[in-house]
Amino acid sequence: MNKGKEAELTAINWLTAQKLTLLESNYSCRFGEIDIIMLDADTLVFIEVRLRASNHFGGAASSVTPAKQRKLITTANHFLMCHKQHTKRFCRFDVIAFESSSVQCSPVWYKDAFRT
Repeated sequence: MNKGKEAELTAINWLTAQKLTLLESNYSCRFGEIDIIMLDADTLVFIEVRLRASNHFGGAASSVTPAKQRKLITTANHFLMCHKQHTKRFCRFDVIAFESSSVQCSPVWYKDAFRT
């Protein structure tokens, strides 16, 4: 298993322990991909998982650029169009960052990391 997939699985397990409920992982459409989609109580959460071995070019969270944010928002809108049962929910974009080459370290959870 590659490190990116391992980070996503670790994030899912960690977030589940924080009482979030998994809806879907690796949701993809022609606009892009969302790593994890979960429910946090009644809030629909779109989660980007980032793993950085080094902070030389910025940390893991800083790698979610404005262009990447736009792509995530467009992909989230596609998800909502295809899953109408969630259209009335409040939506949030989170980032789970692993600031080490090892996913054994504790993730950093950036709730509401950016807004539409």
